[in-house]
Amino acid sequence: MKRIGIADTTFARCDMARTAILAIKKEASVEIVRYTVPGIKDLPVAAKKLLVEDNCDVVMALGMPGPAEKDKMCAHEASLGLIAAQLMTNKHIIEVFVHEDEAPDEKTLAWLAERRTYEHAQNVVRLLFYPEKLTRLAGTGQRQ
Repeated sequence: MKRIGIADTTFARCDMARTAILAIKKEASVEIVRYTVPGIKDLPVAAKKLLVEDNCDVVMALGMPGPAEKDKMCAHEASLGLIAAQLMTNKHIIEVFVHEDEAPDEKTLAWLAERRTYEHAQNVVRLLFYPEKLTRLAGTGQRQ
């Protein structure tokens, strides 16, 4: 059975992992392993542990960086760490970051986080089970 890792943070303003898990379970029969860490810069090691120690086939790294310039720098550093973890393991880590300043209010931010997480979860299932569907979407301007 395929295993999907979900790495999320306590800092996020909504439970992005819950959305990912529901979306994945709706599309495929897989084992899901969740690993929650305090902040966004903790995601690279969490993702790598899920891939190496928990033998996950792919990981979703979910985070919600704050609006300050310092937060954006931390998100960039976390992204670089996630890329390094992918290269070390030869496995995909799908980064799903929703910056707090992407929405004007908490309600819209929660909607955006849910939507983005759901769409990326669908891509995780495609990566594992239906890569030809991603090929058909190539060049169509799909963001997620």
